[in-house]
Amino acid sequence: MTSIAQTSRPDSVRAPLPGRPYRAPNRREKLSIVSTGILILGALYCLFPVFWVLMASTKNGAELFSTFTLIPSTHLWDNIVELTQYRDGLFWRWMLNTALYAGVGALLSTYVSALSGYVLAKFSFPGKTTVFKILLMGVLVPGVILAIPQYFLMAQVGLTNTYWAVLLPQIISPYGIYLARIYSAAAVPTDVIEAARTEGAGEMHIFSRIAMPMMLPGLVTIFLFQFVAVWNNFMLPYIMLGDDNLFPLTVGLSGLLNQGATAPSLYTLVISGALISIIPLILLFLLLQRFWKVDLAAGAVKA
Repeated sequence: MTSIAQTSRPDSVRAPLPGRPYRAPNRREKLSIVSTGILILGALYCLFPVFWVLMASTKNGAELFSTFTLIPSTHLWDNIVELTQYRDGLFWRWMLNTALYAGVGALLSTYVSALSGYVLAKFSFPGKTTVFKILLMGVLVPGVILAIPQYFLMAQVGLTNTYWAVLLPQIISPYGIYLARIYSAAAVPTDVIEAARTEGAGEMHIFSRIAMPMMLPGLVTIFLFQFVAVWNNFMLPYIMLGDDNLFPLTVGLSGLLNQGATAPSLYTLVISGALISIIPLILLFLLLQRFWKVDLAAGAVKA
């Protein structure tokens, strides 16, 4: 009778397995579950526009406005071909311009930030605290506010409507310098610098051969932030440039979008171009994330 009663017991009141008693989640586990749920919702919220662009780029001009957007179609390749043929491949010229602005600008900005942050962290000089406070003030100033003054400065030296008009203002990044200062203070031991000086090494040799390899994970972060910022920058090139052959993707696609008011067929080109423009950013994140993993592993070994 006992065995019959046990087998007929509902699953909801079944006794726990031997050796594995039921334990209600504690407060920390509940908080972890809630936090994970919030992060998942945030990720879905951020990824939904990307999914929308992917679905919309598969439609032609008629389907874009007459069908449900989240249902895919079969015109993605046709849209890419049409985008490539637009004004003899002007879109890919915009893509190369953007890669030039973002790649060269981010590399130069990372080096300047690394050198400036290293000096602020490891050297003592009069006015150091004042310089750092001014740097923090620069972090709080939006780049849009500086676009007009930068235009007048470039106009004074005759560099407007050139590649330099977009590259030069991107080299100095207060936020990048701030991150480099924080990271170099934590990652570069002062004892190593003093030992190198004792051996007769010069300051630039110490910085390039000793400090920069130690700062590599932090510099990758600075490079990535600056690359994405320049890649997505709109206001500065919009003010500085007048020749559409010099436009980056943001300004070029914005011009196509404005033309779409009179030529709706251009909307599919804008959406397809937006989809292609995010692919390099995704690849860059995937390629550079290994540097953070290496840094975490190195820290575990040192500990």
